[in-house]
Amino acid sequence: MAGTASPRDRLTVTVTRRLPHLVEARMAELFDVRLREVDGRMSRDELAAAMQGSDVLVPTVSDQIDANLLAQAGERLRLIANYGAGVDHIDVESARRRGILVSNTPGATTEDTADIAIALMLAVTRRIPEGLAEMQAGRWEGWAPTAHLGGRIGGRRLGILGMGRIGQAVARRAHVFGMQIHYHNRRRLRPETEEALHATWWESLDQMLARVDILSINAPHTPSTYHLLSARRLKLMKPSAVIVNTSRGEVIDENAMTRMLRAGELAGAGLDVFEHGHEINPRLREAPNVVMLPHMGSATVEGRVEMGEKVIINIKTFADGHRPPDLVLPGML
Repeated sequence: MAGTASPRDRLTVTVTRRLPHLVEARMAELFDVRLREVDGRMSRDELAAAMQGSDVLVPTVSDQIDANLLAQAGERLRLIANYGAGVDHIDVESARRRGILVSNTPGATTEDTADIAIALMLAVTRRIPEGLAEMQAGRWEGWAPTAHLGGRIGGRRLGILGMGRIGQAVARRAHVFGMQIHYHNRRRLRPETEEALHATWWESLDQMLARVDILSINAPHTPSTYHLLSARRLKLMKPSAVIVNTSRGEVIDENAMTRMLRAGELAGAGLDVFEHGHEINPRLREAPNVVMLPHMGSATVEGRVEMGEKVIINIKTFADGHRPPDLVLPGML
């Protein structure tokens, strides 16, 4: 669907959160942009009003745009240019039925998120947060042969669940650390790609889970991946295994994982995302073998600016009467 505005018109664009200054400044040059004065989430009423008064909405993962909210959008809104790659917070099918296009920013934070995945593997296996807490509390009394013993990641079997851009970036890094790369994906990679990544494909997720030492979750949240790591599947893993999740919390049955971590049925977890967003299960937060981060996988200046540049390109292309290059279709989910 082409944009309704002519190239000479300035689209009205509403941004739901504060973005890097460079991105906001560039948007102000190109569009009639409405920016947030404070960096807080919009209420549903505010989102509805923004959608009614805008040609383009620029939301983030913290904005839940469901069918009921889209029903209040009115006739003006024609593009939801998401600031982020994941679109599980947007009812893409409902948007399409209403003639509203949805775009995203794939690839902008691939390397940054892969870095965080490796950082979490090291943090859990080498007990880095425990050492940091000891130093900050002034409890360290000097080096000791048996203190702070963790385990090396070299030689361990890494299972990657979801071998898209980020999964492949994790694989490239893990190989340098001397890990054995295994993966499960909806579609098997081409042989030359597998060879370049030194990766072994498992058609059966269950069989892969039973054999890996560390599991990196890099699959998006879709109806088919919700609780893909169910209580049954989690119990297939070794008690010595570690889970790292930098994708979406909903992929894991978080309550089941929490019980197993607390019972010693899993060795540890490094989590950047959680099933219920920022509402963290207190029992999970208190587990000593869990390292948690506040969804900061994409939190680099370079990555966030690149995300903004992709948003701008999507909007500008739409304004020029063409389909956004990063258009999201329901069949892609």
